[in-house]
Amino acid sequence: MAAGMPSPGNLSESLFTEDTRLKRELGLTETISIVIGRIIGSGIFRTPGTIMACTLSTGLFGLVWLVGGIITIFGAMCYAELVAMIPKSGGPYVFLRAAYNPVWAFLRGWAMFFVAETGSITAVALVFAEHTGDLMRLSTGEGLTATGIVAVAGATIWALTLVNCFGVFLSGIVQDIFSFVKVLALGAVIGVCFTAPGSMSHFSQPLWPDEFTWGTLLAFGAAMRYSFFAYSGWEGATYVAEEVRNPRRNLPLSLFIGISGVFVLYVGANSAYLYQLPASQFRESSRIAVEAVQMAAGALGGMLISGAVMANTFGNVSTQILCKARTWQAMASDGLFFKKFAEIHPRYKTPNYSLVFQGAWATVLLLFAAAEKNSYEAIIDFFTVSGTIFNIMTFGSVFILRKKYPDAPRPYKAWLYPYSVIVIILFHLAYLAVTLVTAFLPSMLGLLLTSSGLLYYYRRELFSFIAPRSGDASR
Repeated sequence: MAAGMPSPGNLSESLFTEDTRLKRELGLTETISIVIGRIIGSGIFRTPGTIMACTLSTGLFGLVWLVGGIITIFGAMCYAELVAMIPKSGGPYVFLRAAYNPVWAFLRGWAMFFVAETGSITAVALVFAEHTGDLMRLSTGEGLTATGIVAVAGATIWALTLVNCFGVFLSGIVQDIFSFVKVLALGAVIGVCFTAPGSMSHFSQPLWPDEFTWGTLLAFGAAMRYSFFAYSGWEGATYVAEEVRNPRRNLPLSLFIGISGVFVLYVGANSAYLYQLPASQFRESSRIAVEAVQMAAGALGGMLISGAVMANTFGNVSTQILCKARTWQAMASDGLFFKKFAEIHPRYKTPNYSLVFQGAWATVLLLFAAAEKNSYEAIIDFFTVSGTIFNIMTFGSVFILRKKYPDAPRPYKAWLYPYSVIVIILFHLAYLAVTLVTAFLPSMLGLLLTSSGLLYYYRRELFSFIAPRSGDASR
C-alpha cells in the first residue's frame, strides 16, 4: 500500500452486507432503465457504417453484432455473481478492490475519471448537441455554429449534473422517462425503415468476403471494437448498487433483461438500415441511421432520426453522470482518491462533490474535444486496450473471490462456471492482441495515460525519494 494512503480496512467485515449511507430508492424498473440507458446512446447510430467498412460483407457484419451481444451476456453472468455477492456502489472498482492489490482498483478508477468515462460523457453530449443543430436546421433552415454546439453540450452536462445532485429518486424518474423514449424512438426508426420500400437483396450483396485471410481476421477484430463500444455501459447498474432496493435480486435481473432487450433492438436497427441501403453505401457513411431513415421517409425522416438520436444521447449522458460519480465516491471512501469526493450531501444523500468535479472535468475535456474532427472512432481506439485489461481482471476476480471468500453469499452464480468465465477471458485476450496489432499507437497512448496514476498513488514515496528529509540526508 502506498504511504499516506489509508487502508481500506478489513473488507471481509463489511464487503458482503447491504448496509449503506445512501438511500435505496431505485426499484427493478429504474435499474433496468439504467442498463438500457447506459447502453443505447450514440453507438447504434454511428458505429454500423464503420463496422461494415471493416468487414466488407453483410455476413461478417451480422456476425460482429452477434458475437458482441453473446460475449456481453457472458460478461454479465460474471458481473451478476459479483454484484449479488458484493452489493456495493462503484461497479468494477469494488470487485477489483476485493480481489486484488488496491493499486489495480485505483488505476481503473483513475483511468475512468481522467480519460475514458468522463471522455465518454463529453463525446455523447457532443453528439446530442450536433443533432440538436441538425434538427434546428431541418426545422428552421439554420443550425448551430461550432461554438453553439459546444455551449449546448456543456449546458447538457451541467443540467443533468444538477438533476443528479438533488437525489437519486429524481434522477431515477429521468432514467425511466428517457429509457422509454429511447426504446420508442429506436422502435420507430425500425418501423419506418421496414414499412417503406426497400430491398432484401441488400442482405446478401456481398454475403461473405471473396477469401478469408489473416487480414480478414484482423478486420473482424477491429470491427469488434466498435461493436463492444455500442454495447458498452451494460454494467451501469452495478455503479449504484447501494441505491437499489433488494440489490441481490434486482441487479442480476436488470443486467439480463436490459442486455437482452437492447440486443433485440440492435438486430432490428441494423436490419432496418441494411434493408434501406446497400453495403457499398452502408460502409461509406458515418451517419447511417440518418441516411437510412431519409431514404425511407425523406426530410421528415431526417427530423425523426435527429430527434431519436437527441433522446438517446440525452438519456445516455444522464445515466452516465448518475452511475460514474458513484465510482469516484467509492474510491474516495476507501482513501484511494481525492478526499472531498467521499462526502455525501446530508439532505439528498447524493455524492455531490463527486458529481460536480466530474462535471467540471468533463467540461475541460469538452473544450479540448471541440478542436478535433472525426474523433469518434479515435476515442474508441484510444481506450480499448486499457479497458480490456481491466475487464479481463474483473472477470478473473470471479475465480479469485470464490477461493478467497468461499463462504460468501452467492444468490446468483455464473452459469456454466468455470467454463463460461474461461471462455470470456480467452476471447478478451485474443481481442486484446488484435487491438494491439490494429491500433498500436493509440493503445500505447491510452496505457501511458492510465499508468500516470501511479505517480499519484505512490506520490509520498516519490516525494521522499526526490526530496529526502534533512534527517535522512546525513545517513
